[in-house]
Amino acid sequence: MKTKNYAMIIDLRRCIGCHACTAACKVENGVPNGNFRIWVEEGEREIIPNEIGSLKLPRQCNQCRKAPCERVCPVGATYYSEDGVVLIDPKRCIGCRFCIAACPYDARFINPKTNSAEKCTFCYHRLSAGLLPACVSTCVGNARIFGDLNDPNSEVSKVLSEFQTDVLKPEMGTEPHVYYIGLDSTLSVTNYGELSRKKG
Repeated sequence: MKTKNYAMIIDLRRCIGCHACTAACKVENGVPNGNFRIWVEEGEREIIPNEIGSLKLPRQCNQCRKAPCERVCPVGATYYSEDGVVLIDPKRCIGCRFCIAACPYDARFINPKTNSAEKCTFCYHRLSAGLLPACVSTCVGNARIFGDLNDPNSEVSKVLSEFQTDVLKPEMGTEPHVYYIGLDSTLSVTNYGELSRKKG
């Protein structure tokens, strides 16, 4: 069977900042209060001289193919699925926080109930059942596009070939599999952390 290569595209032109993705993720994955697997950062930018517009930036684990979190885990709790999704084995995780420090996208946290590291997994349990991630299924503006890059006929492959996309912190060399359409050039490298963390 041909291995899949999952990726997500987030079209910032369509994101309305409704936080439906954040809420759906919390419910689907039982994320404890005060913690988030995905969230939407908000800020302002100058669209034309003297006119300010809002910027919404959905954030999550970037599903890197060269993931720093996987390399630093001392017990092998962070690992790749056969289709490249970065997962965490909570039974092996010792809560050392090395992965949290290593992640350049601030995408991990320690679940206070399990004392295990946690993050977005593209809702891998849903993928295994032939379903889309919860955030994709509930996105009001259809800003999230998900699929298999190894399938040239998938929507994600077609959109990636048709539109210019950017990734966060490309200088890190992590090969993220979360792509953005319409990412402000000043945010695509290092300054996105200056946005306020309004997490739903």
